[in-house]
Amino acid sequence: MARIRVLTVFGTRPEAIKMAPLVKELEKREDTFKSIVCVTAQHRQMLDQVLKLFRIYPDYDLNIMKPNQDLWSITAEVLMLMKEVFEKSKPDIVLVHGDTTTSMAAALSAFYAKIPVGHVEAGLRTFNKFYPFPEEINRVFADELSSYHFAPTETSVQNLINSSVDKKHIYKTGNTVIDALLHTIENNKADLSYIGLNPGLKTILLTSHRRENFGEPIRNICKAVLELVKRNENIQFVYPVHLNPNVQQPVRELLDGVERVHLIDPMQYAPFCTLMKESHIIMTDSGGVQEEAPSLGKPVLVLRTTTERPEAVEYGTVKLVGTDTQKIVDEVQTLLDNPDEYKKMSESINPYGDGLASKRIVEIIEKEFKKQE
Repeated sequence: MARIRVLTVFGTRPEAIKMAPLVKELEKREDTFKSIVCVTAQHRQMLDQVLKLFRIYPDYDLNIMKPNQDLWSITAEVLMLMKEVFEKSKPDIVLVHGDTTTSMAAALSAFYAKIPVGHVEAGLRTFNKFYPFPEEINRVFADELSSYHFAPTETSVQNLINSSVDKKHIYKTGNTVIDALLHTIENNKADLSYIGLNPGLKTILLTSHRRENFGEPIRNICKAVLELVKRNENIQFVYPVHLNPNVQQPVRELLDGVERVHLIDPMQYAPFCTLMKESHIIMTDSGGVQEEAPSLGKPVLVLRTTTERPEAVEYGTVKLVGTDTQKIVDEVQTLLDNPDEYKKMSESINPYGDGLASKRIVEIIEKEFKKQE
């Protein structure tokens, strides 16, 4: 059998983290696969950090990131530039991930080229097309365009079945982010001394960067932080602040210089994994962190009102708290004051995988293409 030409496409840091173990798994099987990597660089600096960490060297770099880029420009550039990549690389299958504009546009471009698409992390849903925006529509569109669906959980499998996707090509694989996390924790112990954390205090890690939290919601989150450090002398916050001005401006205005609140630059993936491991509680609006933190035994309070990852909520390791200041304060205070509640969340099972998702996906692709011989 000729080697299967697999083109993996990604453009943001979260995508890179989740696709990196899949690229490495393909590289291990060079007798069966020709691995081709294309990055759009929708996020340039943060993407490059992950490429360096996992030693991934793209065959194609579209380098589309521009100041003040918007959804129209990202979509148009990826759609057109991928056409040239397909013509040069001649892939048998294109792999995209999740819900970014890169993934949606690359999947559409592959569809136009009549190249089958495999959607990694397929089937996630909030069932609200504007929340998160534009991610919900991006992932629904990517699912519709794909021939193979690699769903992380039983819930995502059922979402695909309910949307009339062909059951024969839906595969429950676990989430590749757990593969990346476990590999990174095992192989990279990062030095966090530069942050200046007090080892005698409980650390609360905060991340918030989503579009739907711009404006008043992110201000409410910051007000909750102010109230919590005022009430609790035994805690400290670490907030890697996203570079987007819509995040920087309110966060700096409200939290800059506040005692026991460490505002730091966005972190590379390995140090961030170390920080998650050493934190006591995690507050986030990130999808990936909702999946990763339970593997480290950390309670997660999600700063959103809905999530496309309901499994962790059902298992009890994640709780939706939204962006109401008082609600956030109350939920964090409960975890600080109630050891039983903390234990219940921290010891819940992570439903997102066992670190073998990439291996399963690669084996499925090989099996699917062998059927076609």
